[in-house]
Amino acid sequence: MSDSVDARQVNAKEGSSHLTDAGVDQTDAKPHSDVFQYNMNYPSLGQCVIINNKNFHKKTGMGVRNGTDEDAKNVMQTFLKMGFQIKICNDQTVSQMRDFLTKISKEDHSKSAMFACVLLSHGEDGRIFGTDDSIELKELFALFRGDRCRSLVGKPKLFFIQACRGSDLDAGVECDSVSEEGTQRIPVEADFLYAYSTAPGYYAWRNIAVGSWFISSLCEMLSKYGKQLELMQIMTRVNHKVALDFKSSSNLPGFDGMKQIPCIVSMLTKEVYFPK
Repeated sequence: MSDSVDARQVNAKEGSSHLTDAGVDQTDAKPHSDVFQYNMNYPSLGQCVIINNKNFHKKTGMGVRNGTDEDAKNVMQTFLKMGFQIKICNDQTVSQMRDFLTKISKEDHSKSAMFACVLLSHGEDGRIFGTDDSIELKELFALFRGDRCRSLVGKPKLFFIQACRGSDLDAGVECDSVSEEGTQRIPVEADFLYAYSTAPGYYAWRNIAVGSWFISSLCEMLSKYGKQLELMQIMTRVNHKVALDFKSSSNLPGFDGMKQIPCIVSMLTKEVYFPK
């Protein structure tokens, strides 16, 4: 029996073969490694690149993101201790963000086990702001797809996004309790993790003195459990902490006492255990 797609049918002349078979070849150098865990046996854990946008052009209508420098500092310290190589850029325009990540994607990551990227900025659903304008997140993510960044094929690509995804407020609700042998073909979108600070459509909260709820919780959970738990277990604990330990304090009408829940979107195909 043949497979079909849940979309408008495309005939062979339009290239239907590319609809469902646009993957990339992957060769596992260790055919006897654990099929359910990413291989961490590389000379380097990999890069963690940080884009920290604090000040914005007046035309964007976006205010200064006080507290974001604390987030950047926290991320640098946490990911450095985990073994990542850190690169950071501050107050980047859309063009600079695109150029910076394009350059990173074209580097040779063959000796790295994974790649991580932390984006700290204002945002809207599906978009993130440079200092001068916004850009679609998927345009930045796509730079690291398997068909565009060959040296990261089959490796985890982790994106952590601290940014609003809309203007909805969450008032909360009361509750009583709270085998790999030879060459394989894999999807170009595989092995990504997108960890958003908030659910689609909602504000993401940031304390101007100590940083954002999401990034502070992420760094705390990675520091506590990064050497013992699998990444998705860690991210569930991040969700738990943000959801239960925080509520907004604001003098603006309707903005006080609000809640937040991060949103984890995973296309990972294996478990991520950081080296001990």
